[in-house]
Amino acid sequence: MTSAHSETATVVSPDDYPHRHDSNQPTNSLEKTLSKTHDANRPDISFPFETTNIAEGGLTNEYRAVTDAGYVSADTALRPVPSRLPQTPQAFRDPEKAQTIKDVKFVTWLKDDPEDPRNWSNLYRWYITAVAAMSVVSVAFASAVVTGDFDGIQSEFHVGEVVVALSVSLMVAGFGIGPLAWSPLSELFGRRPLWIIPTIIYVIFNIPCAYARNIQTLLICRFFCGIFASAPLTLAGGTISDIWDNNERGFAIALFAAAPYGGPVLGPIVGGFVGETVGWRWILWVNMIFAGVITIFCATLPETFAPVLLRKRAAKLREETGDPSYTTEQEMFKLSLSQVVVETLIRPFQMLATEPILLLMSMYIALIYGLLYAFFFSFPVVFGEGYSFNDGIVGLTFCSVLIGVALALCVTPRIEANYRLRAEAKGGSADPEDRLVGMMIGCWFVPISLFIFGWTSPPYVMPGGGNWVGPCSAGIPFGFGMVVIYFSANAYLIDAFPGYVASALAAKTVIRSGSGAAMPLFITAMFHNLGNGWAASTWAFISLAMIPIPFLFYRYGRSIRAKSKRATA
Repeated sequence: MTSAHSETATVVSPDDYPHRHDSNQPTNSLEKTLSKTHDANRPDISFPFETTNIAEGGLTNEYRAVTDAGYVSADTALRPVPSRLPQTPQAFRDPEKAQTIKDVKFVTWLKDDPEDPRNWSNLYRWYITAVAAMSVVSVAFASAVVTGDFDGIQSEFHVGEVVVALSVSLMVAGFGIGPLAWSPLSELFGRRPLWIIPTIIYVIFNIPCAYARNIQTLLICRFFCGIFASAPLTLAGGTISDIWDNNERGFAIALFAAAPYGGPVLGPIVGGFVGETVGWRWILWVNMIFAGVITIFCATLPETFAPVLLRKRAAKLREETGDPSYTTEQEMFKLSLSQVVVETLIRPFQMLATEPILLLMSMYIALIYGLLYAFFFSFPVVFGEGYSFNDGIVGLTFCSVLIGVALALCVTPRIEANYRLRAEAKGGSADPEDRLVGMMIGCWFVPISLFIFGWTSPPYVMPGGGNWVGPCSAGIPFGFGMVVIYFSANAYLIDAFPGYVASALAAKTVIRSGSGAAMPLFITAMFHNLGNGWAASTWAFISLAMIPIPFLFYRYGRSIRAKSKRATA
């Protein structure tokens, strides 16, 4: 698809799509039959971006549409990819191809279609949402649970703290690599196989971790755990988007936004008490049991991905009617393997290099994610060394972060409601920058939490009585700011790059995971060498330097997008 952008641009005009202005247009056209809970002006993140040649065919709302006939003419369904200079899809530039497209029927959902995941009962859809969110909590939990007994691993294998920290870093690195494969595979084969197969393999890889007789085995298997455990991280957001339309998924997406940040916080709480009582190997057995239970629930999830469901329906219609014109856009404009590689492995990094919005937002998200993992190593320094708390009690201090996450879950639906009000005030279509309100609120809480954490810790406030409350309470504003920032930044990237959502989110995931993997390797030494106050303040000042980002994009984001090749204009 990258090659399409190197061609001479063909700017879209109304004459390129005369059917859109035809008063005799059939009543089952996409524009008139979208689900009443779906906002066609907002990106569909359930669209198969990584396996569909949108440069040739453009985008379509086929997978969200509801028609009386169960199909729509392809030439009325396709539209240009939103960007600074929308180009007429290649299929419409060739008169012969354009004539052929008129005879193609893109299969859609029927009214009250029982196979449409959006028509399933609210109870069932909330069950699917809960399983998807808990699966993310489970794998995020696994990344940090081993911090509960690092001393045990160090003493058994006679290695230093940096080597042991790799057991966290390598798993988080796997979180960044795995989605590059799971995302396109889920578009080709559906979500259900990817919910089951990688998670089972992940559970199996916990066994050699628990039985490891040397540090190499533990580290290698933790890396593979991260790769296979990343499947839920890849699938959860898409699954939630499959079953909830974009005007009704506010709280469901808030749960998904909180899960990868709340999950790791549970790890030290459980791991601290398990490691203290029965040793580090049992930490990994407990993790495997937790992962196994969640995998059983994941196996109950049905297929929810509309392109796959409609592709099967199109095949059935072709067989039953003998009419080969029934198809889906994904089938008609299928990407080759080389194009899929470009889409998943090359384009995300091209966009990081050329899109300032994506680069700076990814860096901000990476900072927040990295600071979360920094807490897993700085809390033991402050509370374990400074207050002489045992591993179990040190783990309990992370409850403050969970309180902040819970508060954020109460606020994010209000931020989403504020966005809808802004959209209504602008005639039903808000600017992507309206998503930044949450970031502008949450960005202040992160540096505040770090200053509190650093300067209320020993030796500045000596241990004794309830003095531990100071650094412990720092987790509340951090947990709140962390989730609110991620919720808003993620939504902004989706709205800013509606035609390149998959690449933008892949780039963000790689950068985020890289930061989370790097932090554990030097945070302990940083706190030992600089002292608690200045180590925390260093990151607080970096967080302060990031604060202008959402405000500047809120003010200048529209003009920056206007100069971009891939951002919506």
